[in-house]
Amino acid sequence: MIVILKKNPDKNQMDSLTNWFRSLGVEPHVSVGSHQTIIGLVGDTSRVDMDVIRAMDIVEDVRRIQEPFKNANRKFHPEDTVIDVGGVKIGGGHFAVMAGPCSVESEEQICAVAQAVKASGAQVLRGGAFKPRTSPYAFQGLHGDGIKLLLRAKELTGLPIVSEIMDASHIPLFEDVDIIQVGARNMQNFELLKQLGQLRKPVLLKRGLANTLQELLMSAEYIMAGGNDQVMLCERGIRTFETYTRNTLDLSAIPVLHSLSHLPVIIDPSHATGSAKLVQPMALAATAAGADGLIIEVHNDPAHALCDGPQSLTPADFDTLMHKVEAIRPYAER
Repeated sequence: MIVILKKNPDKNQMDSLTNWFRSLGVEPHVSVGSHQTIIGLVGDTSRVDMDVIRAMDIVEDVRRIQEPFKNANRKFHPEDTVIDVGGVKIGGGHFAVMAGPCSVESEEQICAVAQAVKASGAQVLRGGAFKPRTSPYAFQGLHGDGIKLLLRAKELTGLPIVSEIMDASHIPLFEDVDIIQVGARNMQNFELLKQLGQLRKPVLLKRGLANTLQELLMSAEYIMAGGNDQVMLCERGIRTFETYTRNTLDLSAIPVLHSLSHLPVIIDPSHATGSAKLVQPMALAATAAGADGLIIEVHNDPAHALCDGPQSLTPADFDTLMHKVEAIRPYAER
């Protein structure tokens, strides 16, 4: 349920109203926008009489939210959420590119890539320390040592870092990681999402391989219900019958998610296509479609990468892509 207040509501009346809602066992969330103030009610609203609320002097209207996701709903929070990551803003017209290797392999590798992507304009360094792999025999990442190497690259370049978490028990290792990524396979790991909801740290939530957009938003709701509203939604391709690409990149997710939710939408063309030659056109298409950012795999020696070399751009190719992205940005759809 959302309560829309009249323009310039009296603060004392608004405080009395929110206290009354709490006495009814629901939690009010106040969203102050440029044109209106909205109070979103989370919890069992069956005891809340809509007619009584409508009769109040400061209330313009009362509406029920039919969708099961509340905190992530644009009706609940009409203004775009802007997430600040060490001075890098994402969402609400702020566009950010995250770039780096699929997995951290060595100090030399991650530092070289970090310097290269920063020089090309990337604002966030990505790198996997924990790698979920289909085969138990594939490279699983450097774990805690990988995070230490990411932090060295951050110290060298000043770039905030994003890395994927695999299990709630790993949270202490991510204390200095700027953005915690939840991978596609963990999108519905609800116990992990609940734990991330207790943090006050940005979370990049990737869509599952075979999940609907509503299921993605419900997973975001798990994090936000715990009090962490710093969530970014990431479309990274879904599994279809097509075999010429690793996955099928659902670019329609960008406008659909923007219409349903206030959360930033990030596109991962690397995992979506599985091919370096397809990353650039899909990244440009996502930019034009109004994405709030991109997350792209870049490796200084893709042919010898320990993970996902075929979909990784070289630093030179990434630099070319960034120039094209900047040219398209003024014409992006929003």
